[in-house]
Amino acid sequence: MLRSRRLEVVLSLEERKEQEALERMGEARKLAEQQREQVQNLNRYQQEYRDQIRNSQQGIVQVSRLQAWQAFISQLDQVIRQQQTQLEQAEKVFEARKKEWQHAWERRRGMEKYIETCRQQEQREQDLREQKLSDEAAGRAFNQRRR
Repeated sequence: MLRSRRLEVVLSLEERKEQEALERMGEARKLAEQQREQVQNLNRYQQEYRDQIRNSQQGIVQVSRLQAWQAFISQLDQVIRQQQTQLEQAEKVFEARKKEWQHAWERRRGMEKYIETCRQQEQREQDLREQKLSDEAAGRAFNQRRR
């Protein structure tokens, strides 16, 4: 069996590894996007809540109510920080998965190039064999005509 044919098994394994890495990267990207969206939603909600507070402060506001608003905004700040931390972790995971995919892609691509080099070498060897056979046949024909 030709070397290029035997290497196609290795290539299919590399393709499968690349596909799996691509899927893991996609999942990590999706999670990071969800985390980013959650941070944005929390920031929007907090801004809307602050706007409501400003709008309701046109008149006299009880101190206890103002303290409750401030406590709630403080809680939102804490939740946003936690969500931001989760986003940062998700982005790190995504970057790691992206590097894994790039490595798998490079390995697959390298195997494809190597197989192509093997095929070219096999073709050159086949061409040389055919040329040798042709030369031998021509030599025999020449020798037979000289007799």
